[in-house]
Amino acid sequence: MRVLLVNMPWSPIDLPSLALGILKRSVTECVPGGSAEVLHANLEYIDWITEHTEFTAKDYEFYSLSSYFMGCGDWVFSSALYDDPEWRVQEFTDAMKGKLRKARLDLSYELHRRAPEFVEMIARRIVEYAPDVVGFTSTFQQNTAALAAAKHVKRLAPHIVTVMGGANCDGEQGEAVHRNFPFVDYVVRGEGEAAFPQLLTALTEGGDLTDVAGLCHRAPDGTSTANPMATRPLPPAAILGPDYSGYFERLAASVAHNWIEPKLVVEGARGCWWGEKHHCTFCGLNGSFMQYRSKSPETFYEEIMELARRHRVLDMYLVDNILDMGYLSTVLPRIIESGYDLRMHIEIKANMRRNQLRTLAEAGLIYVQPGIESLNDRVLDLMDKGVSGCQNVRMLRDGAETGLSVSWNYLHGFPGETVEDYEPVIAQLPALEHLDPPVDLSARIAIERFSPYFNRPELGFDGLRPEEHYRFTYDLPESELYDLAYVFEAPQRGIGEPTVTSLNDALDAWKKHHSAARLTHTDLGDRIVLVSRRRMFAWRTLELTRPFELAVFRLLDQPHTPAALARKAAARAGGEVPDESGMRALLDSWVALGLVFTDGGQYVHIAPAAVNEDLLRLDFMRHADDATAPGERPTAPEPVGV
Repeated sequence: MRVLLVNMPWSPIDLPSLALGILKRSVTECVPGGSAEVLHANLEYIDWITEHTEFTAKDYEFYSLSSYFMGCGDWVFSSALYDDPEWRVQEFTDAMKGKLRKARLDLSYELHRRAPEFVEMIARRIVEYAPDVVGFTSTFQQNTAALAAAKHVKRLAPHIVTVMGGANCDGEQGEAVHRNFPFVDYVVRGEGEAAFPQLLTALTEGGDLTDVAGLCHRAPDGTSTANPMATRPLPPAAILGPDYSGYFERLAASVAHNWIEPKLVVEGARGCWWGEKHHCTFCGLNGSFMQYRSKSPETFYEEIMELARRHRVLDMYLVDNILDMGYLSTVLPRIIESGYDLRMHIEIKANMRRNQLRTLAEAGLIYVQPGIESLNDRVLDLMDKGVSGCQNVRMLRDGAETGLSVSWNYLHGFPGETVEDYEPVIAQLPALEHLDPPVDLSARIAIERFSPYFNRPELGFDGLRPEEHYRFTYDLPESELYDLAYVFEAPQRGIGEPTVTSLNDALDAWKKHHSAARLTHTDLGDRIVLVSRRRMFAWRTLELTRPFELAVFRLLDQPHTPAALARKAAARAGGEVPDESGMRALLDSWVALGLVFTDGGQYVHIAPAAVNEDLLRLDFMRHADDATAPGERPTAPEPVGV
């Protein structure tokens, strides 16, 4: 059986598709007589569109990631899905008023008008390949592009079997895709490396399609039928490593190779071990399966090394929702010993300790996303995050000290949050400007399918509707859009616009002044020397010499309450130590100096230990800022799901 797997826009261009890499290998290994190739239509699109427009790497990033919650990327290809170059232009224009500048609107119109031509070209390429089956992956803003290509393939060659899968086809979403778009013969819901080969084998040998878990297929009368989803996720031993052959060769021949530094996508685990116990209220990332499963350390290590050797690429993106803590003592030491200078991005939990972060840094996991979404205890409790505001600030401090780049986002809009939760934090943000700022300004939470906020209206959100962009993209009634959508409109909760504005003004200042800000400490035993260069604090050097001050500052390496500090400092410092009220006075003076951060009754110091790399960072970041145009500040990449 000849299979062609297609990766349509707007899949990231600096990453091969993990999903299709896994499926390619699963077809080769699990389907008798099966062969599979990947058509990198996202790269084809760049080569095609740059011949017709002034299209740039920043444009691709906008439609791929930045505009996700506005739906601009999906709307661009809706014209190809509905064979109408003017499809709902007015509705799109009305929805984007005040959100997009004129140049972006004009480019969107042009891409939308030209999309049918590109999709027709890709469909002809697919048909020329003469596959028995063509499979489309759909994640983030790939849905309309994938659907449009499937429609055109079916029009040109009705005998070719069309299949869709991916994150946009999980659960009810997959049923809605199959039910509403008859040119899609099959939809694979859930983990595809088992179901897709089963489907191909059944098509070849005449097997029973009802045996394929999660599969959407059609009865003889054309009725859409959905098999029950698998009751258990795949065990880790069944999670295949990817086959990326072809991607780097195609990238080398593309205009895109001048735009990006390619990365390998690797996967050590699926699910979330924290989410199994406490599902964060706003998170819908794990779809149908939250259960945490990780590959054996030997398997994961060998996959990383083999991919690096085969493709001669050291930049890697780990898509795990959260790091398997066991890898700290198994996989990561072996990577350190390997001598490979890997540069990796990984999601972690914010309560990791400094020695653990140092292990990450030494192994090359220098870009971390620790799930920081707030710096306030109460708001974090509303999220069910399992960390405190002071722990999150400690993570930022220790990340700076160990050489990690910390990628994080500030979120607001949680039911039950108040102005009082934000004002004390906002007042302290100027003290943190030497630490990594959030990727962007604060964003109101979106209600995502599979999240507790979606599934449990008693948590504060009811009357959900599909986000507006689904309505100007698809020609479907709202009942069908409800099943198709991943993101939903909901009444605004939490803080109002005055507080949001204050928060974002402070975050914007943090981002603007970060490269020039500095705060470090050096512990010399009999004294601690602090050096500061921050716009809101006049002092430049400060020495702590009194024994009880030294004891308190060292204790504040971890969050403490004043009572605990008074008790522990007395045991360490000896002699006269302030009582709890005196301790509060000392801590208040340190807050005023920008030495400590306080929230939820706890305090933590915010001065990383001085390291030589700090001066290098400041010099590099200052030059980087000089080369960056206003309003075009680079941002860290978003995680990519399978």
